[in-house]
Amino acid sequence: MKHAPVTLSPYDPQWAALFEQERVSLEAALAQWLVGPVEHIGSTSVPGLAAKPIIDMMAPVRSLSEAAAAVEVVTALGYRNGVHRPEEAHYFFKPETDNWWERTHQLHLTEPASLLWRRRVVFRDALRRRVDYRSRYEQLKRDLAHAHGTDLMAYARDKDDFVNEVLGVRDKTQAPTVSYSRKPWQSPTPDG
Repeated sequence: MKHAPVTLSPYDPQWAALFEQERVSLEAALAQWLVGPVEHIGSTSVPGLAAKPIIDMMAPVRSLSEAAAAVEVVTALGYRNGVHRPEEAHYFFKPETDNWWERTHQLHLTEPASLLWRRRVVFRDALRRRVDYRSRYEQLKRDLAHAHGTDLMAYARDKDDFVNEVLGVRDKTQAPTVSYSRKPWQSPTPDG
């Protein structure tokens, strides 16, 4: 099987527009299961941060078991159902490809009380608020991309210590002990 190296792209303001377009579509299709807005997470959600150019999203659902019925709805929007943390999320990506580097969007349906939701949202908010975290994280990602080449699992795994530091926890099984949240009406800014 062919593998591509982990490659980071400079921040692109178009990522926010691509998310917004997808958010509208997903919220309309998933309305009966949602308990809040679809969130843009991951590095493409952080202004000024280089990233793998994949729009990562999370949709807060009332119940993971009830949301199993949404699989057909999401796949009808061009997503493929995949497996990532099945105990706490339904995972999807598009376009339908076996090659992660060809994906443009990823979506997790998860309960807002889940560890996945809490860690991803707090980490995103920390990077949006703190220039020092954003700078350190980008340098770490560049170093890991160079060190691991095509090994995406090692690249992701080796970010854990930094993520845990930002979240104020010892390991990835713990919920964040800090908050960097913004008021719902505040837009994220590169300098917080």
